[in-house]
Amino acid sequence: MKDAFVRLKSDLQTLTDDLYKTDFFTPQKVLVIGCSTSETIGEHIGKNSSDEAAEVIYKHFSEIAAGENIHLLFQGCEHINRSLTTSRHTMETLNLEEVTVVPHKEAGGSLSELAYKEIADPVVVESVTADRGIDIGQTLIGMHMKHVAIPVRTSVKKVGKAVVTIATTRPKLVGGPRAHYK
Repeated sequence: MKDAFVRLKSDLQTLTDDLYKTDFFTPQKVLVIGCSTSETIGEHIGKNSSDEAAEVIYKHFSEIAAGENIHLLFQGCEHINRSLTTSRHTMETLNLEEVTVVPHKEAGGSLSELAYKEIADPVVVESVTADRGIDIGQTLIGMHMKHVAIPVRTSVKKVGKAVVTIATTRPKLVGGPRAHYK
């Protein structure tokens, strides 16, 4: 199992190296991380949460967010309606609505549970409209993304054993045949 976490760290590093080349980590942007730690270790989503995988993933993205001044939110599972764990500062800055729940393995998942324990002043919010998203293990983060979501391609297709999908967003194109766009 130790090799699995070495691979997980390596996959995350390669993934973020690729994303740095695309200006994905832009200051003040809103980043949602959805993750099934079960999927990262080769299990079925929601069936075998991994505290060890959560720790690796949380540490990795928390360090990036702090260094790049990004608003970071961790999506919970459907048992808490995919609500998000974040800091009170992010909630207040983005004018988000707090909900009453404490994420745990059985309702929220290992990553949300760990984020709630590690964030200095944690809160859970119902929703966000994010600029960026990383979905590890097909956790369905789309409900928290701005319109229009654009897939970001990287050399990494899996993080651990979980499929990874990355998205950024762009403003909607409006107008008609006479409209011009950048």
